[in-house]
Amino acid sequence: MSRLPRPDMKNPVHLLAFGFGSGCAPVAPGTFGTLAAVLFYLPLSRLPLSLYLLVLLLVILAGIWLCGKTSADLGVHDHGGIVWDEFAGYFVTMIAAPPGWQGIILGFLLFRLFDIWKPWPIRWLDKGVQGGLGIMVDDLLAGTYALVLLQLIHRLYPW
Repeated sequence: MSRLPRPDMKNPVHLLAFGFGSGCAPVAPGTFGTLAAVLFYLPLSRLPLSLYLLVLLLVILAGIWLCGKTSADLGVHDHGGIVWDEFAGYFVTMIAAPPGWQGIILGFLLFRLFDIWKPWPIRWLDKGVQGGLGIMVDDLLAGTYALVLLQLIHRLYPW
């Protein structure tokens, strides 16, 4: 990340896009961004599902703009430190998540797996869609894959 342009963390758009600084980690910024998302998920998990979904929609819509603007400011498409998309993807994973730390940890692991692995069509979308939507879409789909698998695992092996 040292060769990439550095964000202006005094700029609130960059601060949000870089996950309140978690995306500035020198290694695995996506993982650190997702860890930060877990901290924000904890109070969100107490919301009724309808309100959680509304917050998620706002996170996604804001993320398209935040990621696109920050990417344009830095002159790098999908800068590795932009992790707002990880926040959104993890929040998708955790829609109606099973209660307890098992669900939080398994959701984290599944989301990271799909975000890193990028099975079809995630990789295709990641390469083919530009701008803020392009930055967000692969993580939203990775979150959807993780959501489905998390729910399936919990149904088969409830805790």
